[in-house]
Amino acid sequence: MIIVTVGMQLGFDRLIEAMDALAPRLGMPVIAQTGKGSYAPRNMEARVKIAPSEFETLVGEARLIVAHAGIGTVLTAARCQKPILLMPRRADLGEHRNDHQMATVGKLAGRPGIVVAADESELEARIAEGLALTDWTAVQSPTARQLHQALAAFIEA
Repeated sequence: MIIVTVGMQLGFDRLIEAMDALAPRLGMPVIAQTGKGSYAPRNMEARVKIAPSEFETLVGEARLIVAHAGIGTVLTAARCQKPILLMPRRADLGEHRNDHQMATVGKLAGRPGIVVAADESELEARIAEGLALTDWTAVQSPTARQLHQALAAFIEA
Protein backbone atom coordinates (compact mmCIF):
# COMPACT_ATOMS: atom_id res chain seq x y z
CA MET A 1 0.00 0.00 0.00
CA ILE A 2 1.05 3.58 -0.64
CA ILE A 3 -0.15 6.34 1.64
CA VAL A 4 -0.32 9.90 0.35
CA THR A 5 -0.54 12.80 2.76
CA VAL A 6 -0.65 16.55 2.25
CA GLY A 7 -1.17 17.69 5.84
CA MET A 8 -4.21 19.32 7.36
CA GLN A 9 -3.58 23.02 6.86
CA LEU A 10 -3.72 23.24 3.08
CA GLY A 11 -4.83 21.16 0.15
CA PHE A 12 -2.30 20.08 -2.48
CA ASP A 13 -4.44 19.25 -5.50
CA ARG A 14 -1.46 19.01 -7.88
CA LEU A 15 -0.04 16.08 -5.89
CA ILE A 16 -3.42 14.43 -5.25
CA GLU A 17 -4.47 14.68 -8.90
CA ALA A 18 -1.13 13.28 -10.11
CA MET A 19 -1.31 10.37 -7.66
CA ASP A 20 -4.92 9.70 -8.68
CA ALA A 21 -3.82 9.43 -12.33
CA LEU A 22 -1.00 7.03 -11.39
CA ALA A 23 -2.95 4.90 -8.88
CA PRO A 24 -4.41 2.40 -11.40
CA ARG A 25 -0.88 1.55 -12.66
CA LEU A 26 0.76 1.09 -9.26
CA GLY A 27 -0.48 -2.44 -8.59
CA MET A 28 -1.40 -1.77 -4.97
CA PRO A 29 -3.95 0.22 -2.97
CA VAL A 30 -3.34 3.94 -2.57
CA ILE A 31 -4.89 5.82 0.35
CA ALA A 32 -4.77 9.61 0.33
CA GLN A 33 -5.25 12.15 3.08
CA THR A 34 -6.31 15.12 0.94
CA GLY A 35 -6.61 17.96 3.44
CA LYS A 36 -8.57 21.00 2.30
CA GLY A 37 -8.11 20.41 -1.42
CA SER A 38 -10.87 20.63 -3.99
CA TYR A 39 -9.88 17.74 -6.29
CA ALA A 40 -11.96 14.59 -5.72
CA PRO A 41 -9.92 11.44 -6.49
CA ARG A 42 -11.58 8.65 -8.48
CA ASN A 43 -8.85 5.99 -8.46
CA MET A 44 -7.73 5.90 -4.85
CA GLU A 45 -9.33 5.94 -1.43
CA ALA A 46 -9.44 9.56 -0.25
CA ARG A 47 -10.12 11.13 3.11
CA VAL A 48 -9.90 14.77 4.12
CA LYS A 49 -8.30 13.79 7.41
CA ILE A 50 -7.11 10.66 9.14
CA ALA A 51 -6.98 10.33 12.93
CA PRO A 52 -3.40 10.22 14.26
CA SER A 53 -3.69 6.66 15.60
CA GLU A 54 -5.09 5.37 12.30
CA PHE A 55 -2.45 7.31 10.37
CA GLU A 56 0.28 5.57 12.41
CA THR A 57 -1.28 2.19 11.60
CA LEU A 58 -1.47 3.01 7.89
CA VAL A 59 2.13 4.22 7.84
CA GLY A 60 3.17 0.98 9.53
CA GLU A 61 1.46 -1.02 6.76
CA ALA A 62 2.63 1.17 3.87
CA ARG A 63 5.48 0.33 1.53
CA LEU A 64 5.93 4.03 0.67
CA ILE A 65 4.75 7.39 1.93
CA VAL A 66 4.18 10.09 -0.69
CA ALA A 67 3.88 13.55 0.81
CA HIS A 68 4.28 17.28 0.67
CA ALA A 69 7.58 18.39 2.16
CA GLY A 70 6.21 18.73 5.69
CA ILE A 71 8.78 17.99 8.36
CA GLY A 72 6.20 16.24 10.58
CA THR A 73 5.62 13.63 7.89
CA VAL A 74 9.36 13.25 7.33
CA LEU A 75 9.83 12.60 11.06
CA THR A 76 6.97 10.08 11.06
CA ALA A 77 8.57 8.21 8.15
CA ALA A 78 11.92 8.14 9.96
CA ARG A 79 10.36 6.97 13.21
CA CYS A 80 8.43 4.20 11.44
CA GLN A 81 11.41 3.36 9.20
CA LYS A 82 9.45 3.85 5.98
CA PRO A 83 10.75 5.34 2.75
CA ILE A 84 9.23 8.68 1.81
CA LEU A 85 8.82 10.49 -1.47
CA LEU A 86 8.54 14.24 -1.10
CA MET A 87 7.03 16.63 -3.63
CA PRO A 88 7.20 20.23 -2.41
CA ARG A 89 4.43 22.78 -2.65
CA ARG A 90 5.44 25.82 -4.69
CA ALA A 91 4.71 29.43 -3.85
CA ASP A 92 4.70 30.47 -7.53
CA LEU A 93 1.75 28.11 -8.08
CA GLY A 94 -0.14 29.51 -5.07
CA GLU A 95 0.32 26.29 -3.08
CA HIS A 96 2.02 27.98 -0.13
CA ARG A 97 2.97 31.44 1.10
CA ASN A 98 6.70 30.92 0.46
CA ASP A 99 9.12 28.30 -0.84
CA HIS A 100 10.21 26.78 2.46
CA GLN A 101 9.19 23.33 1.17
CA MET A 102 11.57 23.76 -1.78
CA ALA A 103 14.31 24.58 0.74
CA THR A 104 13.35 21.54 2.83
CA VAL A 105 13.70 19.12 -0.09
CA GLY A 106 16.96 20.82 -1.04
CA LYS A 107 18.38 19.87 2.35
CA LEU A 108 16.85 16.37 2.51
CA ALA A 109 17.42 15.14 -1.06
CA GLY A 110 19.84 12.24 -1.19
CA ARG A 111 19.47 11.24 2.44
CA PRO A 112 18.73 7.58 3.13
CA GLY A 113 15.07 6.73 2.69
CA ILE A 114 14.14 10.07 1.11
CA VAL A 115 13.29 10.45 -2.57
CA VAL A 116 12.33 13.81 -4.08
CA ALA A 117 10.09 14.57 -7.06
CA ALA A 118 10.52 18.17 -8.17
CA ASP A 119 7.09 18.06 -9.80
CA GLU A 120 4.39 15.70 -10.99
CA SER A 121 6.31 14.78 -14.16
CA GLU A 122 8.89 12.99 -11.98
CA LEU A 123 6.40 11.29 -9.70
CA GLU A 124 6.05 7.90 -11.41
CA ALA A 125 9.81 7.34 -11.70
CA ARG A 126 10.39 8.45 -8.11
CA ILE A 127 7.62 6.14 -6.83
CA ALA A 128 9.39 3.22 -8.51
CA GLU A 129 12.65 4.37 -6.92
CA GLY A 130 11.03 4.63 -3.47
CA LEU A 131 9.39 1.22 -3.75
CA ALA A 132 12.73 -0.32 -4.75
CA LEU A 133 14.49 0.90 -1.61
CA THR A 134 15.40 -2.06 0.57
CA ASP A 135 18.08 -0.93 2.99
CA TRP A 136 17.71 2.78 3.44
CA THR A 137 17.85 3.37 7.16
CA ALA A 138 20.81 5.37 8.30
CA VAL A 139 22.69 4.45 11.43
CA GLN A 140 21.28 6.75 14.05
CA SER A 141 22.90 7.65 17.32
CA PRO A 142 20.82 7.30 20.51
CA THR A 143 20.89 11.10 20.86
CA ALA A 144 19.58 11.61 17.32
CA ARG A 145 16.87 9.01 17.95
CA GLN A 146 15.81 10.85 21.13
CA LEU A 147 15.74 14.16 19.28
CA HIS A 148 13.59 12.69 16.48
CA GLN A 149 11.17 11.21 19.01
CA ALA A 150 10.93 14.49 20.95
CA LEU A 151 10.37 16.56 17.80
CA ALA A 152 7.80 14.12 16.45
CA ALA A 153 5.90 14.09 19.76
CA PHE A 154 5.92 17.90 19.83
CA ILE A 155 4.75 18.29 16.22
CA GLU A 156 2.10 15.58 16.41
CA ALA A 157 0.67 16.72 19.76
